[in-house]
Amino acid sequence: MTSAENHLSPKNSHRAPTAAGRAARSRAGALIGLAAVLGLALAGCGPSNGGGTTTGSGSTTAASASTTAGDTPSSVESGAPTSAAPSSAAPATSAAPALCTAASLSGSLDDTGGGAAGHIYMKLILANKSGTTCILDGYPGVSLVKAGATSPIGAPATRDATRPSTGPISLAPGKSAAAVLNYTQAGNYPNCKQVQADQVMVYPPSAKDRLFVAHPLTACSNADIKLLQIGAFQP
Repeated sequence: MTSAENHLSPKNSHRAPTAAGRAARSRAGALIGLAAVLGLALAGCGPSNGGGTTTGSGSTTAASASTTAGDTPSSVESGAPTSAAPSSAAPATSAAPALCTAASLSGSLDDTGGGAAGHIYMKLILANKSGTTCILDGYPGVSLVKAGATSPIGAPATRDATRPSTGPISLAPGKSAAAVLNYTQAGNYPNCKQVQADQVMVYPPSAKDRLFVAHPLTACSNADIKLLQIGAFQP
């Protein structure tokens, strides 16, 4: 090779690319452009955040519902207690016991208490013969009568202020309460028109009906002579 040829060879190395080189570069550029277009297309078609969240939430909810529905029969079958709905009805309150009536009581007289100076102290006892509790409170009404009669002989009993009520007595079935009855013998009164009484008629406190206790006593028909004095009932 001549010196002239050596001088020209660098220029020959920078000559225009061949047709094959240009085709290769063109294909590479096309591939890069296609990849960019496909990337944009895939980004546009992919699910949004809202869609992805909804799908995931829906799957979770469905799974929870399935689990709950599956658990419920087991809880019932196992006998697990279930909470009952609170009742809206007001609780019932029991009524207070009523006052004792003669129809609910039986009576007796205990005259073993003794006496002094022509007086006999007796206990008038009333017992609850009914099946429910009732209230005795205060003084009874007491008179002497003949058997089968309801008209008092002489004056009814007066109240003994020295034996007052100590309060209502709750008289359960079978229980009793007593009041002190002071009887003054009719012979103490010279002007007494004596009449033989067969019974003591008793009105329980505040009651409108009466009961009778068989017990013979001599009464005075004189309305101004008071042979009887009664105290309030005590437990």
